Amino acid sequence: MHSHFLVEPPAVPLPLPAADPDATPIDLAHLFRMTLGDADLQAEVLDLFDQQIALLVARMDTAPPAAMATLAHTLKGSARGVGAWEIVTAAEAIEAAVATGAAVEVPLAAMDRAAAEARAAIARLRQDRAVE
Repeated sequence: MHSHFLVEPPAVPLPLPAADPDATPIDLAHLFRMTLGDADLQAEVLDLFDQQIALLVARMDTAPPAAMATLAHTLKGSARGVGAWEIVTAAEAIEAAVATGAAVEVPLAAMDRAAAEARAAIARLRQDRAVE
């Protein structure tokens, strides 16, 4: 059974990460639009995205560059669907670094931070929903 996250966009935004005062880990208004306001679908999509973040980011840390870029590309597509814009940005940076042969340590660190923030936001949404 899936928990429910949203029925409509929250009245109070999630806490903002320090890096970008205008960004949140998950763009809840975007997620609402993408799921046509279906709370069950929002919960399911976020559950799957949370699992995907954990799996793909862990694999990125040890993958060879070409595989790392593929994993980042896959995660980028999912992140766009839920409005996890910092993950999108980090994935694009990883893809660009691999494509140009640049060092990937900085983009990987950005991905780790963005992934942790998104997973924490999803956990807060689960917890908030469980209280309701």
